[in-house]
Amino acid sequence: MATMAAAAASAFCSIRSSNGNGHWASGYVPTRPWALRIHSIAEPNLRMCSETRSNFCICAAAADSSQASQSSKEIDRLIDKLRSTDSQLLPQIVAENVLAFDSKFWLRLATRTDLCKSEDDKVDLEELASNIMQLVERIVQKTEEKIETSTDVLMAILEPVAGSKNEEIVWPPRDPDALQRVRKELMHRESSGYLDDGFLAEVNAQLRQAKKDADKPGLLALLQKVLQLYAATFLAKTSYAKRDGVVDEAEELLENIISADSEAWDSMIRSGVDLGGGPVKSVDLRKMAKKRIERILLRTEGGSYKQRILVEYLKEIERSVDMVVAAFSS
Repeated sequence: MATMAAAAASAFCSIRSSNGNGHWASGYVPTRPWALRIHSIAEPNLRMCSETRSNFCICAAAADSSQASQSSKEIDRLIDKLRSTDSQLLPQIVAENVLAFDSKFWLRLATRTDLCKSEDDKVDLEELASNIMQLVERIVQKTEEKIETSTDVLMAILEPVAGSKNEEIVWPPRDPDALQRVRKELMHRESSGYLDDGFLAEVNAQLRQAKKDADKPGLLALLQKVLQLYAATFLAKTSYAKRDGVVDEAEELLENIISADSEAWDSMIRSGVDLGGGPVKSVDLRKMAKKRIERILLRTEGGSYKQRILVEYLKEIERSVDMVVAAFSS
């Protein structure tokens, strides 16, 4: 959603009201009579002015014809679809196509408005432009609120280790119980429905920034731990170890590893697999991990942060199994 917001925001800068002397007051969503102005970074010649009977019209300079012809048909189809959509369904259609409302779209809509032969058609397109802009602005506002909420949730989860005074994070934490409080807060937020893809996007954004800064190893380690705890919490919600009263020992071992801290994985694998005297064949343990990955790929949205984080967590377990097996072999 953050990407959507950025794309939508670049399509327009502001919706402004006329104060009667040609100046515009920012931060105001106008009511009738309408007076809107579109500012586009990519198309500086696009402008709106108040010249029609509704005190609102769109004026546009001609764009490069060869460039416009490539997408004009597709844009026209979208405009026609929006125009014929019932007002109650318009917000849904706008939300589904929010990335399409770029400078080319507004230029094409402006051109079509100028070319209208009927005054009624012209007013219809002017009102359509006004409605779309307001709906896009609402989407941007909601997205920004969601980003802020995700940030607040992340800060609450990190607080037992990071503190509330922006102090440098020491890793591992000095307080041995701090990570348990992080886990508890994360589980609480997960059960409340806060740990969606927006939250995961925020964690990944903070993680990328920490890697880029390269001077906050404690924060980097803590964010990585949060992603591990998220994956463990989600994967532990469903158990496949016991079916029809029979316990699958390989699946049971995998589930125990999933729920454990990553620092304990190697010792759990060594004592659990047959090479170390345990009851589970290492090949069966890997097989169970692969089956889990297949389930995740089938049951989560492709390319989502959730899918990537869960799959990577299980692959880390696979790599740990391989390392333990290799150590026994050598």
